[in-house]
Amino acid sequence: MIRVELKGGVIKEYERGTTALEVAKSLGAGLYKAACACKIGGKVFDLRTPLQEDCALEILTFEEAGGKHAFWHTSSHILAQAVKRLYPAAKLAIGPAIDNGFYYDIDCDTSFSQEILEKIEAEMKAIVKESLEITRFELPADEALKLVNEQGEIYKAELIAEHAGKGELISFYKQGDFVDLCAGPHLPDTGRVKAVKLTASTGAYWRGDSKNKMLQRIYGISFTKQADLDAHLAALEEAKKRDHNKLGRELGYFTTSELVGQGLPILLPKGARVMQILQRFVEDEEQKRGWELTKTPYMGKSDIYKISGHWDHYRDGMFVLEHGDEETEEVLALRPMTCPFQYQAYLTKSRSYRDLPIRYNETSTLFRNEASGEMHGLIRVRQFTLSEGHLMCTPEQVEGEFRGCLDIAIYMLKTLGLYEDVSYRFSQWDPEDKEKYIGTKEQWDTAQSVMGKILDHLGIDYKIGVGEAAFYGPKLDIQIKNVHGKEDTLITIQIDMMLAEKFGMEYVDADGSKKNPYIIHRSSIGCYERTLALLIEKYAGAFPLWLAPEQVRVVPIADRHQEYAREVRRELESFGFRATVDDRSEKLGYKLREAQLERIPYMLVVGDKEAEEGTVSVRKRSVGDVGTQKVPAFISDKLADVTTKLID
Repeated sequence: MIRVELKGGVIKEYERGTTALEVAKSLGAGLYKAACACKIGGKVFDLRTPLQEDCALEILTFEEAGGKHAFWHTSSHILAQAVKRLYPAAKLAIGPAIDNGFYYDIDCDTSFSQEILEKIEAEMKAIVKESLEITRFELPADEALKLVNEQGEIYKAELIAEHAGKGELISFYKQGDFVDLCAGPHLPDTGRVKAVKLTASTGAYWRGDSKNKMLQRIYGISFTKQADLDAHLAALEEAKKRDHNKLGRELGYFTTSELVGQGLPILLPKGARVMQILQRFVEDEEQKRGWELTKTPYMGKSDIYKISGHWDHYRDGMFVLEHGDEETEEVLALRPMTCPFQYQAYLTKSRSYRDLPIRYNETSTLFRNEASGEMHGLIRVRQFTLSEGHLMCTPEQVEGEFRGCLDIAIYMLKTLGLYEDVSYRFSQWDPEDKEKYIGTKEQWDTAQSVMGKILDHLGIDYKIGVGEAAFYGPKLDIQIKNVHGKEDTLITIQIDMMLAEKFGMEYVDADGSKKNPYIIHRSSIGCYERTLALLIEKYAGAFPLWLAPEQVRVVPIADRHQEYAREVRRELESFGFRATVDDRSEKLGYKLREAQLERIPYMLVVGDKEAEEGTVSVRKRSVGDVGTQKVPAFISDKLADVTTKLID
């Protein structure tokens, strides 16, 4: 017998070899039916896993992340089985669970149109109805390779070949007559997937490499009950309405041009104005907090990138301006970040420990050679603007300065109304992939230990991302999801113990010795373009008053009221409001509807009575008519909202 610690600290005894699924069944029919996967000793496993020793066991349902992953991974296999039933010649590539569902990459001569997706979805529902038992088995690599070659699965064969000769067992999952290469975990049977929907079909290169064949990727989502699927689909429809790539263009914030190129958006007056407001807000706040503004070149010689390590570790992501032989001629590259440039500012004179910390900030234009399949609207682009900064300090100052960097980031997020939407990731190096990083294991262990202690002292609730560190140091990534659930990094704070030495950056310590400063790389608001995209989605284009590119529109009822309307606008502008007059010879209702569709925060209607009394009839975007006010009273009220950066 073995002792198994269950949820709540309850300990029960079971025969050695009892599976997690059998334990779930012993605890009740409800849990057995809802079980998707399990955690043994804190790691996620398949429910069929036999328990061989005393352990802590948690049964995972769809409500837990590990349970969802198994549920959606099983759904991807149901999708693959449906495709193979309908199109036996199709070749299967990979089909993982993702943060918001699942997908499968497939090589098939048939184009997966919406009509075809509906056929596949119907077949998936038939497989669910069959409630096929799902079983796991393992084979040596050579036998596994033979099996998939007999199936004609060339992509699976490529994956298995990478493990041949290593003595590894290769795992498969079987449901009915369908067998697929997979590490798992999976559900006990297909019947547990009660509601499924295929949402899209796109192109995807095999293994994400544009040199490989383009496959078809089918996306889907599934749930344990139809009501949850219906709610999710309704949310997707709302997301489509808020998608900045659609709404931002419709409202005139940005556009793109094939003549200019992919990933190079053109900000229109509204978008440029919001960017300007954000930039002034950020730079003013940074100045209050002791940051010194720099302005550095957009490009530099390859020499500077070789010292920093970008030439060896990041060159594929850079735009290199080739001019002949690199060995004999000067080679320039557009900057992907400003750190090596700002270090030159530090190096202009000798530094003492009394000079530290030194905080350099910059609103920097950066260039990164993103893959064409990765770019999306303003979220991921090839040229972008970053609220960047680099801070040089002593070891004793690191925690306090890191706290200050995090504090300004949180202040920005709260002011913009985005704070409740973010999560934290402690991105660390992968000691198994040393080629990806500079520095020694000891340096990385020290840097990560320092950062881990700081995050724990600050009480930050974070997840760990192994292999996601910058090549020169660990980082805290502040993550956020767009309306479609795709997660991106918005703000990063990094601790760097390596580049100061590479660039010869020193300070004279109190004992007269020369030391290398710690460097903190940070952003206070992140990429402005990405922030603009997220704000468009967050507010569905209805920006808070302080951020709105056009805050007030004065609407005269008739032509004879235009002069008074212009007087009102001039008074508003004298107090810094962004105001316009709609002086078109259109009906009042038409002009008000247009202003509403353009998400203008306030519309001030003026007619004979208003002109005579020096008032305006106020209409608020969110509630409609709110009554009549004297112009100075309206200005006073709204100035307070702007000054406090009210989010209404």
